[in-house]
Amino acid sequence: MNTISLLKRLTNRRQLILSGLALAILSPRAVQAQETQVSSRPHATPPRPSASGKRIVMIDPGHGGIDSGAVGQEGAEEKHIVLEIAHTVRTLLQDHPKVEVRLTRDSDHFIPLYQRVEIAHQHGASLFMSIHADGYTSPEANGASVFALSNRGASSAMARYMSQRENDADKVGGVNVQEKDNYLNQILFDLVQTDTIRNSLTLGKHVLDQIRPVHHLHSQHTEQAAFAVLKSPSIPSVLVETSFITNPREEQLLGTRAFRQKIASAIADGIVNYFAEADRRQA
Repeated sequence: MNTISLLKRLTNRRQLILSGLALAILSPRAVQAQETQVSSRPHATPPRPSASGKRIVMIDPGHGGIDSGAVGQEGAEEKHIVLEIAHTVRTLLQDHPKVEVRLTRDSDHFIPLYQRVEIAHQHGASLFMSIHADGYTSPEANGASVFALSNRGASSAMARYMSQRENDADKVGGVNVQEKDNYLNQILFDLVQTDTIRNSLTLGKHVLDQIRPVHHLHSQHTEQAAFAVLKSPSIPSVLVETSFITNPREEQLLGTRAFRQKIASAIADGIVNYFAEADRRQA
């Protein structure tokens, strides 16, 4: 009987301890304290340079292969235009002493969204940027935008529409994102990802600052939404909408080498400025 009583007391004590831990973790005060700690932390620094001494920048030309992306009134396809812009960004940065650009796709073929994120991790990328020239239901929509990941819902109706549209890209290739994407199940309150999103917003600001002088902005600040392709828990990631290909005037602009060069130069300068700020913080 004494042994049974002792076991009961030990069991009750264990349950009490576990219950107390659960309450501490789940209580609003604990959550608030965690959020306060996150907000007071400095930016997480990007991954260190590779063995070559350069930071790996993964540029992701959106869509490809069976997935043409948005199509303009004159028949221009998003997948071809963004691939050309990505190639130009790589060319512009090929001689940079601290940056090496690699592409998720170098030709016209389909890659599932989750694989695009995985490619960036396999290469040890310090930065991930997906380039698009998307469409909207109205041909009046115009201008460039930059998006980062959100773990608290979309920052605008347009951001919500864009993320839903981009996340549906896998359906064209018959891929079930919910089954394949390991990053969709990440804990969104993870401290590492919180810092990653903060760095992504900083990257977005630098890119917008460079695009602003050369092209009209649809949004003056970095928007946020649940883009599947941005859900790396550790790599700062943004999605750049260079223009609306469904806008007749911007479809014509995207068809010119001069405009694609301007956008690519702005993206390249934004990347360089982002790393320069990261280096200043480290110093």
